[in-house]
Amino acid sequence: MKKKIVILTVILSFLLISLPASAEPLTYTVKPGDSMWKIAVRYEVGVSELINANPQIKNPNLIYPGQKINIPDISDIKAIEDKVIKLVNIERSKRGLQPLRKNWQLSRVARYKSQDMINKNYFSHYSPTYGSPFKMMEDFGLRFTAAGENIAMGQRTPEEVMNAWMNSPGHRSNILSSSFDQIGVGVAKDKYGRYYWTQMFMRATK
Repeated sequence: MKKKIVILTVILSFLLISLPASAEPLTYTVKPGDSMWKIAVRYEVGVSELINANPQIKNPNLIYPGQKINIPDISDIKAIEDKVIKLVNIERSKRGLQPLRKNWQLSRVARYKSQDMINKNYFSHYSPTYGSPFKMMEDFGLRFTAAGENIAMGQRTPEEVMNAWMNSPGHRSNILSSSFDQIGVGVAKDKYGRYYWTQMFMRATK
């Protein structure tokens, strides 16, 4: 039976922040043997995001060498997310725990969750769009034997949100759990410039 670690904890902090504007999209030249999926994996973006960034391509299943593909550039957001993952593994290493491996697809799901909380004006583990975190992970094609989620809102930096999570028993339990071996972190901002943070954890099915 699939074991689901249901430790879903939240942190709420109303602090206003500002984020840098999104960078201009990158341009990639299609090479022989490329597909939208291969390009998406190369740049760690979803195929759907890649298709949306390239409306000039009428059939995404037919791309040709020499074509120019726009790659959504979210490197600024990824840098923030990666810092959170680094801080998680620092905390784990202090206690002799194995580091969690970054799963970019799990980060993508976590980013969707953060954005969904903004779009649908809620702050909860249960999404009116995707359902529970576990269903959401599964619907995005992730398979796991254990999973968990932390969410927070309003913290201005990775250090702030990690400090908040580590000072909360439920959040800390997820961060330091030996049940997980992978992590994804997703960040989004609302129209007021507030961060919404989502950490997703899982142990992948072998």
